[in-house]
Amino acid sequence: MDIKALTAGVSVSPQITPEEIQSIKDYGFRSIICNRPDGEGADQPSFEEVSAAAAKLGLEARYIPIISGKVSDDDAQAFDKALSELPGPTLAYCRSGTRSATLWSLAKADVLSVADILAATKSAGYDMGGVVRRIVNGGKTPTDRADATYDVVIVGAGAAGIAAASSLRSRKPDLNIAIIDPADIHYYQPGWTMVGGGIFDAPDTAKTMGSLIPRGVHWIKAAVAAFEPQDNAVILDGCRVVKYERLIVCPGLKLDWNRVEGLVETLGKNGVTSNYRYDLAPYTWELVQQMNEGRAIFTQPPMPIKCAGAPQKAMYLSGDAWFRRGVLKDIDIQFNNAGGVLFGVKDYVPALEKYVKKYDASLNFFHNLVAVDGAAKKAWFDVSKPETPVERIEMEFDMMHVCPPQVAPDFIRVSPLADDAGWVDVDQATLRHKTYDNVWSLGDVMNAPNAKTAAAARIQAPIVAENLIADIEGRAPVAQYNGYGSCPLTVERGKIILAEFGYGGTMLPSFPKIFIDGTKPSRAAWFLKEKMLPPIYWKAMLRGREWMAKPEKVTAN
Repeated sequence: MDIKALTAGVSVSPQITPEEIQSIKDYGFRSIICNRPDGEGADQPSFEEVSAAAAKLGLEARYIPIISGKVSDDDAQAFDKALSELPGPTLAYCRSGTRSATLWSLAKADVLSVADILAATKSAGYDMGGVVRRIVNGGKTPTDRADATYDVVIVGAGAAGIAAASSLRSRKPDLNIAIIDPADIHYYQPGWTMVGGGIFDAPDTAKTMGSLIPRGVHWIKAAVAAFEPQDNAVILDGCRVVKYERLIVCPGLKLDWNRVEGLVETLGKNGVTSNYRYDLAPYTWELVQQMNEGRAIFTQPPMPIKCAGAPQKAMYLSGDAWFRRGVLKDIDIQFNNAGGVLFGVKDYVPALEKYVKKYDASLNFFHNLVAVDGAAKKAWFDVSKPETPVERIEMEFDMMHVCPPQVAPDFIRVSPLADDAGWVDVDQATLRHKTYDNVWSLGDVMNAPNAKTAAAARIQAPIVAENLIADIEGRAPVAQYNGYGSCPLTVERGKIILAEFGYGGTMLPSFPKIFIDGTKPSRAAWFLKEKMLPPIYWKAMLRGREWMAKPEKVTAN
């Protein structure tokens, strides 16, 4: 038997035999649903034989036969009714298990999210791509027409999406482009570190989305439920269908706060904060100002995360503020990093270590935050040192800055566009999808091995634009991405270590060393971060003005 659990109460499997009923009972099942019509295969036991064997062992059985490939809405309703009437757990079977998984998906479409259904069936080895529109439509068969069709559809109106739209418009103004995003507000997220350090005001990092969508680009204010790349379609919540000639996928990533037990309940109070949220970054600065003694923990989860330097930026700016006030000697700074190094590009580590020493911070590697009790001011970390059993330790704190675990959005992870880890699967040079050649991706959601930063998206947007337009014109990709990313590490108020690097940790400085030496703290780099980068973001990057972002041409073999 090959039994696959969809939920705690429902499992599916290929054809079973009367002889296997005892094992099925031993597994704990109390009922069986047969979704395979009698006589479909020459060696197939009849439902009557299976039912009789089940009855002898006290299991209930129900017959809901489905012709392969023909699951009707009524069939799904009958399956749902059977699940509600039969004692659980229930095992449903057909020839391969696919019809049973399909019936469950449609039956539960009005109570479970699309992502949860697709994740459960995918984990069990069943692809529900063929019925995704019906799942989105609450399990009912929708009309097959498209509600709208565009030359280019862009999923996500963050830094990557708006920059890509603007870059396309600047090259080919007649393109019919739509951006799909449900958000009302667009945030300049790189500014939140500065908010948490008392340098920026939070409202200065936010603008209305409508004010930033490029002129002539259609804004579809809706959430994406699923993709049908084989049909060039994006399915929105409510089962609206948007078709495209070419697709750009850049919805960012998901901050998985719930992965840390107790974290959601205590965020924004009990001394627990995070610069990864607009509403919490001001609380970081409030805590720093109030703190005169005690322990401050700064956490960093396993990679990948966006702006991998942000967790330690918070530590440095906090340490600097305490140093300036003369209270640093009474504050115990702990940097708990799930990884094994302070920073992934070794050239920048010596300068950073000097600031770790200045602030007398303890570096605790392989420490991953797993639980928080805010009221008790306690946190628990799993310590996973190489070739050593995992040990869970408890630490008390007075203030804790948390960087949350991060994953691809649910609707991406369960889509045909994702790799095994859930990220959009692209060629790391051209940013074109490896399977669907009319799909591109950029920003935090794709799987190229680069740093997930706004600076990376700034470089990627014109590359995607160049390659997409080359494809429209029947040409091969003309631009390639070298993995560029930038992380301005705010080591103290007024000085920054400007880390710029590409694939493999190769240093890719934008400025001559005489102006900014990225391996050393610099006032010029601070001026760039504080005064220049915000207007460059709002007025250049998001408007298709590609300052210092000229695409690198593909090198001929």
